[in-house]
Amino acid sequence: MSDVASVAGWIAAAGHVTVLTGAGISTDSGIPDYRGPNGVWTKDPAAERQATIDAWVSDPDLRRDAWQFRVGNRGRRIEPNDGHRALVELERLGRLDVLITQNVDGLHLEAGHEPHRVIEVHGTIREVQCLRCGDRQPTSVVLDRVAEGEVDPHCLDCGGLLKSGTISFGQSLNPVDIEGADEAARSTDVFLALGTSLAVYPVALLPQYAAASGARVVIINAEPTAQDSLAHVVINDGLGAVLPALVAEVEVRLA
Repeated sequence: MSDVASVAGWIAAAGHVTVLTGAGISTDSGIPDYRGPNGVWTKDPAAERQATIDAWVSDPDLRRDAWQFRVGNRGRRIEPNDGHRALVELERLGRLDVLITQNVDGLHLEAGHEPHRVIEVHGTIREVQCLRCGDRQPTSVVLDRVAEGEVDPHCLDCGGLLKSGTISFGQSLNPVDIEGADEAARSTDVFLALGTSLAVYPVALLPQYAAASGARVVIINAEPTAQDSLAHVVINDGLGAVLPALVAEVEVRLA
């Protein structure tokens, strides 16, 4: 029996299924990952500074460059791919309880997941937040202001710095999100880690919690991860091909 068939059988028989996704699920949508061989930060380590809160707060030039880059790319259409759509189908089949994502692109929600099932532990680039008062608004609203000439937009309510609604290095994760993710990992029967290097903590603890609680752990990623040894199945392949095949097999098992 193939690994895909084995995993499909576990999913079909499970009471609870939890999925964790990383950058690897969005590469087929044209979004490069960060730490892979061709990752953004692998090829340009300096680019990581834009995701560091201290640099964002202290460096106006960095902020101006970042806002201009986003304005210049706002016409680029990024859409969910076959991997995203396969997970929506898994949810439709009643075989996905919680989807935890490290991604900030919002593609899982755009693909059609029920919002209450999705935990965006690193936030979302589709919103902007004031670092002083916490006000949040759609990114498009702020990009309109930049396009009209505001090179370093600040909050219109309190004058605080604006930043994308993502969690940067040096910022604390949302405790409600982390608590929800921990609970999902500890209470699941099958834990799928998809397209993630499992190198960023505390999210990288989730498969360990799942394994310690007796869940079947499955890792599907283009490259080996540091946690492959705890998985029941490891598949090194692209998610755009593997996930549709896996979900199709689950559907056969449920028929």
